[in-house]
Amino acid sequence: MASTNDHPGERAAEDPVKLIGIRDTPLSLDEVFRAVGDDAAGGTALFVGTVRNHDGGADVDTLGYSCHPTAEAEIRRIAEKVVAEFPVRALAAVHRVGDLAVGDLAVVVAVSCPHRGEAFEACRKLIDDLKHEVPIWKHQRFSDGTEEWVGAC
Repeated sequence: MASTNDHPGERAAEDPVKLIGIRDTPLSLDEVFRAVGDDAAGGTALFVGTVRNHDGGADVDTLGYSCHPTAEAEIRRIAEKVVAEFPVRALAAVHRVGDLAVGDLAVVVAVSCPHRGEAFEACRKLIDDLKHEVPIWKHQRFSDGTEEWVGAC
């Protein structure tokens, strides 16, 4: 009997990057989840970043995201790094730009892999690297009338 590691489903898919995007419209969990569906995947990890109602001890009313024109290409570059490190069956990452309200989805990333541990690790690397390396900036507006720019990278 062959080792389970010999099965093609245990390896990364041929072209696992299924969805990359910068959107100025609301993000869809269903779209991202569907994009990473794969019959060989035993684990799918999904991360959803939402606009919270506070930051640094101050109440947040709204915020806006803006990005450099290279942001989508940078997300793809990071996705390719994740795919090179983990046996990814499918990967998706979308980030919102424009004005968002508290509770809105700001970023959704998902990774499916043969096993749950790999999926968790790959998804964590994907969102962490996206937040640190992609040129996306956040403009927060606080309830007290103040505001600040925060660099996502």
